[in-house]
Amino acid sequence: MVQETSSYRTMRRQVLLFLSVLCLSSVLGQVSYSIPEEMTKGSVVGNIAHDLGLDLKRLKSGKARVYTGSSVEYIGLNKERGVLLIQERIDREALCGETTPCALHFQLILENPMELFRVTVEITDINDNTPTFTNAEKRFEISESAVIGSKFILEKAIDSDIGMNGLQRYSLSPTDSFVLKPGNQADGSKKVEMILQKPLDREKQESISLLLTAVDGGEPQMSGTMQIFVNVLDANDNAPTFAKSLYRAKILENSPKGTSVATVSASDKDLDSYGAVTYLISSSDRLLSELFKIDSKTGEIILIGEIDYEKAKVYEMDIEAVDSGGLPDSTKVIVDVIDINDNNPQINIVSKSDSISEDSPPNTVIAMLSVNDPDSENNGEVECNIDGNIPFKIQTTLNGFYTLVTEITLDREIASHYNITVTCSDEGVPSLSSSVTLTLQISDVNDNAPVFERSSYEAYIVENNTPGLSIFTVKARDADWNQNARVSYILEDSSVNGVPVSSYVSVSADSGVIHAVRSFDYEQIKDFQFRVKAQDGGSPPLSSNVTVKIMIQDQNDNPPQVLYPVQTGGSVVAEMVPRSADVGYLVTKVVAVDVDSGQNAWLSYKLQKATDRALFEVGLQNGEIRTIRQVTDKDAVKQRLTVIVEDNGQPSRSATVIVNVAVADSFPEVLSEFTDFPHDKEYNENLTFYLVLALAVVSFLFITCLVVIISVKIYRWRQSRILYHSNLPVIPYYPPRYSDTLGTGTLPHVYNYEVCRTTDSRKSDCKFGRAGSQNVLIMDPSSTGTMQRIQSEKSILDEPDSPLEVGHIG
Repeated sequence: MVQETSSYRTMRRQVLLFLSVLCLSSVLGQVSYSIPEEMTKGSVVGNIAHDLGLDLKRLKSGKARVYTGSSVEYIGLNKERGVLLIQERIDREALCGETTPCALHFQLILENPMELFRVTVEITDINDNTPTFTNAEKRFEISESAVIGSKFILEKAIDSDIGMNGLQRYSLSPTDSFVLKPGNQADGSKKVEMILQKPLDREKQESISLLLTAVDGGEPQMSGTMQIFVNVLDANDNAPTFAKSLYRAKILENSPKGTSVATVSASDKDLDSYGAVTYLISSSDRLLSELFKIDSKTGEIILIGEIDYEKAKVYEMDIEAVDSGGLPDSTKVIVDVIDINDNNPQINIVSKSDSISEDSPPNTVIAMLSVNDPDSENNGEVECNIDGNIPFKIQTTLNGFYTLVTEITLDREIASHYNITVTCSDEGVPSLSSSVTLTLQISDVNDNAPVFERSSYEAYIVENNTPGLSIFTVKARDADWNQNARVSYILEDSSVNGVPVSSYVSVSADSGVIHAVRSFDYEQIKDFQFRVKAQDGGSPPLSSNVTVKIMIQDQNDNPPQVLYPVQTGGSVVAEMVPRSADVGYLVTKVVAVDVDSGQNAWLSYKLQKATDRALFEVGLQNGEIRTIRQVTDKDAVKQRLTVIVEDNGQPSRSATVIVNVAVADSFPEVLSEFTDFPHDKEYNENLTFYLVLALAVVSFLFITCLVVIISVKIYRWRQSRILYHSNLPVIPYYPPRYSDTLGTGTLPHVYNYEVCRTTDSRKSDCKFGRAGSQNVLIMDPSSTGTMQRIQSEKSILDEPDSPLEVGHIG
């Protein structure tokens, strides 16, 4: 056997690498290379970046990688240089066997966006295998009567190389008795036959030793040898003959052991023991001996191992028939394996995204799958579908590759994630399928504004509340997630009666609780409204607003106010009732109001005290004081009534009013009685104090004004002197005229006031009295004399600017 030197092999690989680069081609996302086997690790296969027109930056940003779909990656990618490198030793014979051409198919995967390029690397053969024989020796027993030209089948040598590097020829030495005859079998393969070229003579030579040499066509040539030993026997002049030179058989893969594959038959014209034929498999392939055996008597070939269509589609074996005299014949048996659908589609995830944004456009790639079914024909045809009604679809890209894309725009508020199950089924009968489930998270974008639970709000609060009191809560929800769904509440700027609404209420930014900033008064403001804005935390933020109306509820916090009769500090007002008054005579009417509302303002009148309770009554609802019996001469002139006015609140509030009634027919009678009212000592003392205080204040103001006037006069005199010496014109100053009416004030007019009083007539409750009223008396108890009845002078009353003089009788 001739061995190839290391230096020569290295030089030949470099030449083949140069030729492989010249064979590079790239068409429509596919590039092909050709390299010799057995290249050292790190050797350059080709510049993939240049051949595909890709930038090195694109290889890095796209996380370029090689996807082979198998466990062994013979070729890797150097992203820094953009070249393909040898990663593992490539043995063409181990990779492809006798299959030609031998090629590696893989894909170059890029992401962001996803791209796929198919790469094919053809592995060319080098002469790295020596022709070998399975057995180191072969023995024959040949009758001496064997005729010249008898054929003897020799074992074929095995050379894993192909083409010129494979087995090319055989040689036999010595060639005295036998020569080699080259020949082709029915399938086109070479067979080795040893031909007897001269008669044998056992008496001269009992055994013969030969050497069979197998030579390949590589440079340099390699060879292998097998030793042949021939024992010369007595005469057997007829060799067995097969009925066919080629047998063909079919068998289903996964057939059970013991299945009959085929039966061969050979006949021998000799009789007795020389006509008995023995069958055997004369194959140098050890795999065949593990899968098949032949019945040496019947020639039936039986399956003893497990056959798989995906491993081998056809088996070839040489069957030899030998008679007892040692004469042989041979035939070839070809067994075709029939595929059955016994393989599920294989699904591999080449690349996938764990999450995408909900605003991703349709046809966004979320995963790339590689699907392969080792079966053949319809059994290997695969169709992939997505389980369930979800917004995704699967598309075919290259042969065996699928992309999973979005079908429509997604909405995280409808579904925050998807479990996508892809099922791939073949077209076999019955159909086989495989599934893979991918989980995809949908990331949120701020596409939903906060929504209030109600379109508007109304709330009630009782007046006189404590500042800071929680009134109620507004609530808005945002369908987004996380920060985009975080809602803040903002009080929009507005005003209520010219006052900023923020001085009335405040809104908690986090909870939406509305608090009262001040204490409300129903009598000042009964209701007001404002707007609250809900804003999320997205970027940019989205918002919505709602109108809130606050209604103040009344509290019974105001007592009734008596409008009539007017209570004066120093004068006594009396209502006159003539002694001739009948039952039900209207004396006067107590008029009161309550600024509260509702039932808090419903007033009732009651007579609390009276000089004579049997003489007067008060209307519960209208406050009218009427007589309940006929007035007599025995009734006192002075009648003092205390009327209490109550509202209907809880608790109720009240006010009292004292009504003085004079039962008389003339004023002198009344005057004589009402001047006897005692003076109020405390009132007089207070009056004296205020008079002294007023005198002191007036004196201080007078002195201050006098000092100011003198200072102004001096200042003006000095200014006039300066102007006189400076020859400047003097502009006199005239103060404005002030009218002094009645010599007591600065008002230009005298204002007269009239009082409301009760008349004798029962047709009206109240009227504006004139100066000459006969029914209302005004008396000053502090006076030492008796008030003289004022006589009205119509001419004087008709002049509003005329002073009204009141005289006192000493």
